[in-house]
Amino acid sequence: MANLGPTELIIIAVVVLLLFGAKRLPDTAKALGQSLRLFKKETAKLRDEDSAEPAVVKAQAETVTAPQQVTAASPVEDRLRALEEENRRLKAAAGEPTVNGTPLSQAQKDQSSS
Repeated sequence: MANLGPTELIIIAVVVLLLFGAKRLPDTAKALGQSLRLFKKETAKLRDEDSAEPAVVKAQAETVTAPQQVTAASPVEDRLRALEEENRRLKAAAGEPTVNGTPLSQAQKDQSSS
């Protein structure tokens, strides 16, 4: 890219002024400055966390205990098992026509017994 002289810079400034308008330029510059300050602040925070992390990892490594064996099924596993059974039942019933969500053969049995 060629060096930009003063005339080229003036032309670029005029084009930017025409595109964005004089009213919006200060607001845009203010928002850009706030964004840069926030970015600097967050990167400094990350650097501080990275330097403090090895001590935290070492402390956590000392306090870790062996996991206990869980014999009882958790409520999540029970719910998962129930959903899998419902899924199997629905897949089996998918081939059969249904009446209000019950298989047609079951609906016919219910109707004949009534």
